Order: sequence, then C-alpha cells, then structure tokens
Amino acid sequence: MLKLFNVSKTFDPGTITEKQALIDINLEIDDGDFVTVIGGNGAGKSTLLNLIAGVHFTDTGSIFLDGMDITGMKEHVRAKYLGRVFQDPMWGTASNMQIEENLAMAMRRGKRRNLSWGILPAEKQLYYEKLKLIDLGLENRMSSKVGLLSGGQRQALTLLMATLKKPKLLLLDEHTAALDPKTAKKVLNLTQTIIERDHLTVFMVTHNMRDAIKYGNRLIMMNEGRIMYDVKGEEKAHLAVADLLEMFEKASGGEFSNDRMLLG
Repeated sequence: MLKLFNVSKTFDPGTITEKQALIDINLEIDDGDFVTVIGGNGAGKSTLLNLIAGVHFTDTGSIFLDGMDITGMKEHVRAKYLGRVFQDPMWGTASNMQIEENLAMAMRRGKRRNLSWGILPAEKQLYYEKLKLIDLGLENRMSSKVGLLSGGQRQALTLLMATLKKPKLLLLDEHTAALDPKTAKKVLNLTQTIIERDHLTVFMVTHNMRDAIKYGNRLIMMNEGRIMYDVKGEEKAHLAVADLLEMFEKASGGEFSNDRMLLG
C-alpha cells in the first residue's frame, strides 16, 4: 500500500540550524498493516508522516501509494486518498459548523464542489448511525456546533471524518497526546474498532511506548532520522517496554531519556 525508496529530508540546509530529519529511509507497508511509530524528540517520526501527507516534500527518494507515485503530489491532492487525525483536537474540524456539516464535508472529500449545499435525509441517517457507533451521544446533537464539544469528542469526530470514506492510508499523528488518560484510552479503543471493522491500513505516530506495543501488528522505532528497529507479528506481540529500551540502547549506544514516552 505504501512504499518509500531512499527518502531523505534536511531542513535549513547550509545554515547553522541545518537538521537532517530523515536519512535514506526505505519502508514498505502492506495493505491492512497497522504500524505504530515510536521515537524520541527529533527522531524524525512526525517528519516522515508529514512527507507521506504532502506537508513537506522529499529532498531525495520516492513515495508510492497503492502503486501511484505521489512524491511530487501536493497536499490537497493527496488528501482524497488519505485520512488524517492531528495531535491537536481543534485542527481536524470546523468549530463554527454543525456536527452534520463537518461530516458532510468529509463525505465530499475528493469530489468536485458546487454552489449548492444540502444534506440529504439518507446522509443524515448515515451520519446518525456512524455517530451512534462511537457511543458519545453525538448522534442526538448533529445540529450542534462542533466548537461546543470537548477535546475528546472533537477528536472522536475527527477520527470518524477521516475514515468516513475509506482512505487508502490512515495517518494518526499522536492523536491522543493532548487528551487526558481516560479520554485517550477511549479514543484509542475507538480507533482500534474502526480500523478492524473497515480493514484500514494505518500509520500511527505515538509518544507512548505502551501504546506502540499494545496496538497494531507492526512497530517501528526511529532515532536521529533513521529506522533502527522494525518488528511485527509474534515478535511484536511478546514485546515489553524493557525490551524496547534495551534495543534502543544497543542500536544507538545511549540511554533513552524521554520520560514522556514511558507514561501509561
């Protein structure tokens, strides 16, 4: 579903703030894979996600999505193939629009727009059923402005919008990092349910080692712009946080010092 060949990215080249964010990344993600990506600050995980999304472009290398070369494709063009949930719950929705209007925008992703606007009864019924599945009572508030929702409710709505039309690839950019632990757990469980139900291919960047181990069928650890560890299947299923820490120290020659990633 996703292939990256010799992808590199440097920010501010030739200046004192030059940063090699990604160095010769080669990665293949199969259809149906749920990949969790872990790494300390500056490891390159968010840059990698942003290159896939089209926020940044590669300096070298190529990116293919479902056999299509998207290396030079602009972000808004890629958007019709991708679903994305951001770290900030406020970024994925329009706060001054109603819940059903936000869902209608998501339903029309990738389609040509015209001056007419309306939500058909059949659409409303679909949105009602989808909202009922996330079990937050939003199905009875479809005419409410999104700005009135809590952070967790908005993030759950963003997740629903990102998957309303099955994307070729779902990008989750630390999408529970800004939520309290109880709400984060609920959103992650909802994420798992939607992914399994719709058989989605997923690339999830997370700050939490326990979440990286618990969710998905494959785990990638990054450090200083490189993929240093890639594990899946039974090997991943038997991982513990202590194993990840040991592997990081062996590969990098140093200790892992980002306490935020160890929090449960």
